[in-house]
Amino acid sequence: MIDIRRHLHRTPELSNEERETQAYLKQVLEEAGLEHIRPVAGFGLAVDVVGTAGPSNRKVVVRADIDALPINETSGVPFSSERPGVMHACGHDAHAAMGYAAAVLLNQQKQAFSGTVRLIFQPAEEAEPLGGRRVIEEGLLDDVNAAIGIHVDPYMPAGRIGVGAGPYTLACDIFDVIVTGNSAHAANPSDGVDAIAVACSMVTELQKIVSREIDPYDPLVVSVTGIEGGGAYNVIAPEVRLKGTIRSGHEETRQKAWRRLRQVFDGVAATHGAAVEVNIQRGEPPVVNDPEMVGFIQRAGADVVGRDNVLNAPGWTAADDFAFYSEKCPAVYFRLGIRNETIDAVYPLHHPKFRVDEMALPIGAKVLAIAARAFLNHVE
Repeated sequence: MIDIRRHLHRTPELSNEERETQAYLKQVLEEAGLEHIRPVAGFGLAVDVVGTAGPSNRKVVVRADIDALPINETSGVPFSSERPGVMHACGHDAHAAMGYAAAVLLNQQKQAFSGTVRLIFQPAEEAEPLGGRRVIEEGLLDDVNAAIGIHVDPYMPAGRIGVGAGPYTLACDIFDVIVTGNSAHAANPSDGVDAIAVACSMVTELQKIVSREIDPYDPLVVSVTGIEGGGAYNVIAPEVRLKGTIRSGHEETRQKAWRRLRQVFDGVAATHGAAVEVNIQRGEPPVVNDPEMVGFIQRAGADVVGRDNVLNAPGWTAADDFAFYSEKCPAVYFRLGIRNETIDAVYPLHHPKFRVDEMALPIGAKVLAIAARAFLNHVE
């Protein structure tokens, strides 16, 4: 499992480009004795492990995402990314390795359970077109009773499990904005409309949506994550492009944010005599954890690390396209602590120095396998 994780870490691939990752995972799964491995959702894989303890139509999915991020790694680990500008900075290499180990464990324990565990090694969790949406569109959950997802957590000590019922991540939408002004000589800005000045006003005004219009207990995050425009020292920029993300916990707030963003962009543009084009793209919904499925993780976690190390952890403001799974069937998304301050400094997800305490990975693999097996053997 560790070797596989390190291989994937050295050779990361971006969303919807996971060709080598797909081929490598298929190879190692076949070498471990798994059969009938099939491509799904573009560059993903699915494999069913069917229990032999008795006849059963029950099925549970275990999801492991496999894509990397457009980040230049500076972690310093000896197996750092060999591909400049691409890094597993969110731990999906660890997720894939734990998914592999869970598949092998379950395949070795087929006589101990009835029903089917469907392992999905999912591409494109990080960027559109999202792999989770495509998994649903391809019908991979149409015959499934439940789903389990895992994510490493650098804020939680290694060896602990975090999970809770109800909403567990936020919905995620993205926006692209084109601000159009009028070029002029930089020495005579009054002859034009400065698109950079207009864009700066837009960024400032957007912050008031969250701070002044939304209940503090109603989660909403609006972040501008990119701004591009201009080029010459002596020319007023005629166009600026903005991009960013909207994270929300409730559909009503999501709709309000969409509406207010458009109004702010339109109003600021009109105030300054500029034009604006706004495109908002709807992404994944919130992950919602089913209380009964949470119980399977809590019991499996207690078996592996003891009840005191299974935390009732609050949700994240991050998003995850496992949300599409939780819309389709009862699901649970839990967190595996990977923080070890004795080894190195602690860096957050999506950081170029992000690191994983690999000693935690067997815990995650065991919890996945035990929880999946327990769900299938559960008698309602």
